[in-house]
Parts: sequence; structure tokens; C-alpha cells
Amino acid sequence: MSELKSEVVTRFAPSPTGFLHIGGARTALFNWLFAKANGGKMLLRIEDTDQARSTDEAVEAIKDGLSWLGLTWDGDPISQFSRGSRHREIAEQMVADGKAYYCYTTPEELTEMREKARAEKRSPRYDGRWRDRDPSEAPEGVAGVIRLKAPLEGDTIVHDMVQGDVKFSNKDLDDLILLRSDGSPTYMLAVVVDDHDMGVTHIIRGDDHLTNAARQILIFNALGWDVPIMAHVPLIHGPDGAKLSKRHGAVGAEAYRAMGYLPEAMRNYLVRLGWAHGDDEIIPTDQLIKLFGFDGMGKAAARFDFKKLENLNGHYIRAADDDYLLSQLELIAPEIESGAEIAAGLSEKQRAQILSAMPSLKERAKTLIELAAGTKFITATRPLDINEKAAATLENGGTDILANLQPHLVALDEWDADSIEAAIREFSESAELKLGKVAQPLRAALTGTNVSPGVFDVMVVLGKDECISRLADQLK
Repeated sequence: MSELKSEVVTRFAPSPTGFLHIGGARTALFNWLFAKANGGKMLLRIEDTDQARSTDEAVEAIKDGLSWLGLTWDGDPISQFSRGSRHREIAEQMVADGKAYYCYTTPEELTEMREKARAEKRSPRYDGRWRDRDPSEAPEGVAGVIRLKAPLEGDTIVHDMVQGDVKFSNKDLDDLILLRSDGSPTYMLAVVVDDHDMGVTHIIRGDDHLTNAARQILIFNALGWDVPIMAHVPLIHGPDGAKLSKRHGAVGAEAYRAMGYLPEAMRNYLVRLGWAHGDDEIIPTDQLIKLFGFDGMGKAAARFDFKKLENLNGHYIRAADDDYLLSQLELIAPEIESGAEIAAGLSEKQRAQILSAMPSLKERAKTLIELAAGTKFITATRPLDINEKAAATLENGGTDILANLQPHLVALDEWDADSIEAAIREFSESAELKLGKVAQPLRAALTGTNVSPGVFDVMVVLGKDECISRLADQLK
């Protein structure tokens, strides 16, 4: 394999036709990690030559998705469409140098070629009829395209850091169109010119671009330019082994944010889809940067496992700083149903209460949505909405227990976990009740649910006045 050049320059080059696909996010991550690992830079190129399908909204969605994942790019994003005059200049220079030619084949002739190839069970391929003809012979009214004068014999080899050497027969690669009849460049030409002009040293992308790589190498060679080092990584498949698509669930990066995943968990999970460092599952980003390289990359497609992602996210939530988790909750709150109260704005008291409860809350949550749901006992307003299971707990003798317990709580001088627990245990023993028989209706009355952090922790976070008031609401 080729040695690393003095300055590593990678690029992420999405088409702005929609959200940042999770497969594209992983490609961006690989480019970012490789650049970081080698002290280089990652550029962002927006491949917007298809103006009919490209939108400003999609460009912003891509940038937003990358920013959420923490994948920063160097310099300003580059618009491929804005470089059209440079692409045309190169195509015309290639004609002047005898590396390309004007082709005036009519649509009818192209259709005839395809039909003949199908009849003869050959791959449809342009037959090169204008390779050596003079443009003066062009039929009237037919606008010409510019085609690459590709080699007719031999092989083109893609030297790939992941796939190894992949050989393509030149007879199958065709005389590619470089410039359309309306003067617009094709994808193949634009990519080569942009990669050269941007100083890209390493092209890291999905292995569905392998055939494109061979065609682009032909253009690099015709121009006498250095071919960047290439790495074509395996695609991401769904759990069923088919290419990841909408039918498997969320495929856009913004959807994973709204589903409550932390960006650092996503980075860890995505990099492990295709790349490994021994048996390590949890690899913080700073370690990824030190370890990342293509020697750990497999060739087979990786399968997306939502359960693994959720478990990994739970690990990152438990390990996260409490203030950071609250900031992440506030970030996604407007996008999730369980975050309505947080999105509306927290008081300083509520913020302090959530932070106080966070050590307990994060032990029970695998996503930020679950974490947000856990804060509802803090952000709820009186009288609480009691869910069905909690209501059943209260109706089946629960309120009688709370009516007898309430005076013991009112009488408490110290309101801390130890004092509260001691008082409730003493009451349970005197009433000949198991602790759970008292704790469950207490939880239902204080939180409106049957699931919450430890009830003593809940009571400390809410404070004595709020607890007594919530109990009184249920005893009316």
C-alpha cells in the first residue's frame, strides 16, 4: 500500500437531496477519524451538481447532523455546482490534448446500440464511433458531448486500503461522458477535478463506489494527476442483511438525536460497524483517534443492531457528567413528547432538582427520552396526572395507607434520605406492612407512575412541602 503523504487531506462529499443518512454519517466519521489520527484535515464538499434535486434545507440538515455528531470540517463547505466553469475548462483542455473527444451520437443511435448489445447478451457500451472523427462531420442540430478517450485494452487496478487490489478490464469501462451537451459536467469529471484541486490525498467512501473508482482513475491518469489513496469501506445493512433503508427504521442522523442517543455513543457505535480494535466494544473518541486505521477494517457489510446501540448508549449515559446530560436533555426536548415541560423552560429550582436526581435517573435510562420521562415527577404540576397503573395502586388500599402515613411525615424535623427511610420503616413495622406495600402507593402519589427512582430519593429531591402537598391532593 502507498505511504501516507506529508499532509493528509480527506473529504466528505454528500449530495444535498435529504437528511444525513446514517451510512453517510459513518463515512464522514471514518474520514474525520483518519484525518485526526494523522494530523490532517477533513474537507466538506457539497455535491450539488444535480440542481433539480439539491436544496438549501438539505445542505443545512447535513451540516446540522455532522455538527451534532461532533464531526467538524476544515474551512468553508465547497459547492461542486459553483465550480462548473473549472470542470468545463478541464474537459475542453482534455479535448485539446487528445485525451477526450466530442461525440455527436444521437439519442436514437444510442438506443440502437443498447438494443443490439442486449440482443447479443453484452453489457450496453458506447461503441466509440466518434473517437477519431472530425467534429466537422457532426450532424446538424445535434449538440455534442465530451467523452473520455479511455484505453481499449489492459486493466485498471484500484489499489485499495480495505479491498486490496481490485482489477477492472478497460474494455468494460467505456468512453465516459465528461461534459454533457448543455455544458454541465458529469459526476465522474467533477469529482476528479475537485479532489485534485482540493488537494485530497485519501478518498474514503462506501464500497458501492468501487467501479466509480476505476473510472475516475482513468480520468486522473488522462490528466496526468496523482491518484489519491483509496479506501472503500463495507456498507451498513439492516438486521435482515439487506441494505439499510427506511423499512428498517430510522436512517437519518437527526432521527437518532430525536430518539435520545448521545453523539459520543453514536460515534462509538458507528465506527464499530466495519472496524474493530480487538474485542473492544466501548472506545471513547479520544482513543478512537489514536487507534483508528484501515488495518482494522473488515470487507463484509456490517449489520445495524438497534439493541446494541441502545445498550451502548446506556453505558455513555451512566458515565456522563450530570450537567452535560441536562444540556443534552434541553437540546432534544423540543423534539420529543416526554420533553415538553423541559422544552417550555426550567426554573432554577427545577434545574437544581433534576441535577440532584440525575445520579439515580441515569442509572435507569438507556436513552435521553427515558431520562426525560424520568424527570417528569420534578417538572409536573399539581394535581398530578395519575396513570392507570398508579391509580390502581392507590385505589386498592393505597390511599388508606397514605392517610395513616402522612402524619408521620409531617412530624419529621429532618428531611433527608436517612430520616425519611427511618420514619417509613418504623411506620411499616407498626402497621405490619412490608416496605414495598407502603413505598408503591407513596411513589404513585408523588410521581403519578409506578416507575421512578428510589422513593426516598424522590422525596428528598421534591422537598417536604411539595411531598406533603402531593399526598394531600390524593387524600382529598
